[in-house]
Amino acid sequence: MMKEVRDILKKLKQRGLVVVELFWFLWEARLWWLVPMVAVLLLFGVLLIFAESSAVAPFIYTLF
Repeated sequence: MMKEVRDILKKLKQRGLVVVELFWFLWEARLWWLVPMVAVLLLFGVLLIFAESSAVAPFIYTLF
């Protein structure tokens, strides 16, 4: 059980690092105008993931 939890946390950490690197690249390359667009796309992705697997789904679907 603990090994599975550690593996899941490792995967989440790796994915999180990709997002952080993306924002860091956009900031360093002075592509500030892309930062809000990428943030909104990430928020929509997270919203869709929660919409598929939770009891909040009916409420989220009414937004669209």
